[in-house]
Amino acid sequence: MLKFGNDWDEILSGEFEKDYYLKLREFLLSEYRNGTVYPPADDIFNAFRYTGYEDTKVVILGQDPYHEPGQAQGLAFSVPGDIKYPPSLVNILKELESDIGAVWDDVPAEPGAPVLKPWAEQGVLLLNTSLTVRAHEAGSHRGKGWEIFTDRVIELLAGRKRPMVFILWGANAAAKKSIIQKSESAAGTRHLVITAPHPSPLSAYRGFFGGRYFSRANFLLEDIGDAPIDWRLHRTTT
Repeated sequence: MLKFGNDWDEILSGEFEKDYYLKLREFLLSEYRNGTVYPPADDIFNAFRYTGYEDTKVVILGQDPYHEPGQAQGLAFSVPGDIKYPPSLVNILKELESDIGAVWDDVPAEPGAPVLKPWAEQGVLLLNTSLTVRAHEAGSHRGKGWEIFTDRVIELLAGRKRPMVFILWGANAAAKKSIIQKSESAAGTRHLVITAPHPSPLSAYRGFFGGRYFSRANFLLEDIGDAPIDWRLHRTTT
């Protein structure tokens, strides 16, 4: 039985017994047994371990994990702070600096810790629409069942009464806007939903830059009386 150590345990408990997930699990067992898959199996659900359901203030939604060695750790767009950052993360940090100014604080990072861990610990759920990927093959685990699982997660979050922020980067993520709208309507609430092109070099200059996602998110949080996110990150000491 999967355990996250927070309120996701109860909220998602029945999901892992459904037919689609059991088929997904069999697929993943075969993939991990016969090839290289990212992130490591123990890290697949780290986004949920770091950020509880009721603690979630912001969802940043991407597509699938990074697919090169040593990158994916179960948090969308994040990698260990002591390796070379992928281009999409570099572009996120450029936008962060343009939006709020300072990117780094004076707190040293833990060796090997996810660079975006400080966000996750403050209530930013760093979620991909697919939680695993075959090495060197972007999108290789799409359509295997992960989307059913992550759609359910989005539905549950959007059904909360307390407003929150959804930042949807890329076409796969933006397609989830209808789920959010349906759930928020049923719950009688209104979330801030921001869509934009993916931060990858192929699309970042088509509208990703200049989106001011971080300050806009904090504006909503402060407006509803929540503490804003301190978007600064811990600089690696290596």
